[in-house]
Amino acid sequence: MISESTAAGLAALSVTVSLPFFLYGAWYAIETEVMTWDRLVHHLTFVGTGLLLTTAPMVLWMMPRLFQQMSGVSALHAFLGLQAYALLALALTGIVRIFQAKRQAELYRDPDPDADIGALHENMGAWRRRLRVGVFGYLILWLLAYGLGIYQYVTTYL
Repeated sequence: MISESTAAGLAALSVTVSLPFFLYGAWYAIETEVMTWDRLVHHLTFVGTGLLLTTAPMVLWMMPRLFQQMSGVSALHAFLGLQAYALLALALTGIVRIFQAKRQAELYRDPDPDADIGALHENMGAWRRRLRVGVFGYLILWLLAYGLGIYQYVTTYL
């Protein structure tokens, strides 16, 4: 069995390593002029890896120890983390609908750079807002929770 401080260090390292995956995935999606199926899969591979690197330590190490280490900082850390995942769920409700509309229009197989994505469905604007609010909210709250987590790590284990 590994020590508590080693487990905390591995969890902190895993969450820290996830940030470049999120940033590259976001940059790739923003810089892509026409989102094809291959580009979408490439983007989701990096974002999914970032989520795995963040979620695994949370579920396997942080959550089981939450009530043992309950303090104001850990409660705020947990609250911000939960809110981040709630906003991620909001983003997913938008991206799933956008994905369905683009797939029905065959825009992943036969991309049209001049196609107006807003014309694909009457609710596309609302779905895109959900996606943006969810993604930006997730990233902001993730960064705040990350900062508190690193603070806890430094004050507790170093």
